[in-house]
Amino acid sequence: MDPDFRQLRCLAALLDAGTFTDAAIDLGISQAAVSRNIAALERALGTRLVHRTTRTVALTEAGERAMVHVRRALAAVDELLREARSQPVAVRIGYAWSALGEHTTDFQRRWTGDFPDTELELVHNNTPTAGLSEGTVDLAILRRPPESAGIHYVQVGEEKRYCAMSSDDELAGKRSVTLAQVAHSALAVDTRTGSTTRDLWPVGSQPQKFIPIRDVDDWLTLIGSGKARGVTAAATAHQYRRRGVVYRPLRDAAPVAVYLAWADAGAPRDVQRVIDLLVSLYGKGRS
Repeated sequence: MDPDFRQLRCLAALLDAGTFTDAAIDLGISQAAVSRNIAALERALGTRLVHRTTRTVALTEAGERAMVHVRRALAAVDELLREARSQPVAVRIGYAWSALGEHTTDFQRRWTGDFPDTELELVHNNTPTAGLSEGTVDLAILRRPPESAGIHYVQVGEEKRYCAMSSDDELAGKRSVTLAQVAHSALAVDTRTGSTTRDLWPVGSQPQKFIPIRDVDDWLTLIGSGKARGVTAAATAHQYRRRGVVYRPLRDAAPVAVYLAWADAGAPRDVQRVIDLLVSLYGKGRS
């Protein structure tokens, strides 16, 4: 038996929601139906896709590989349905942590004028290519060069680096800080999608402890507790404000490059115009 569309939808919903119960709610079907569809998909593919426990679910290695194709298949079907129903053409732009920071609103408004016949969708996707490798977006805003094969990218701007810290941190009273000062604390980092690595510091003066986190919410929670500091791009400082967390400019750190990326197949035909728009926004002033 070949896999069908409902089975693919159930697997994607389960991964997005994290539990069978929440996936069922999102899909508007019963929990038993979700379980049956995923079990049927596993039988059709001849392999286990999901590790099941009493509290959580996680993809197996085979499931991780399958999910890349599932995302692409669902995106292709969604595009087919959109065209069949004469819905407006849409360009989906993914981002991992933050979109364009202070330029996001201007970008959305300029898009309406520059591309009146194309809808813009900004999609939060915390993967190394912000959804490109998974086939869920057409373009991506990245702050580190992609390592995946078949991904093209061009720098469209740069942003200042900021240190995020607890509001009662000893550095919180300063107007700006240095890399050496930041290094005296543990550092929270997203090793998959973040723009901060050990190479930011000179050899011999790097932070002694790096604490891996999964996403920006984990990052903010850890920093707000005072257990770590964080280094990030200006877009994060602009987009994510939380009580108990403050941002201070890093005056001696290199800026963060901002890239627009797209896959070999499926890049929008107006990609150069999108690049020009982003370059013009970042060129208006310092981020």
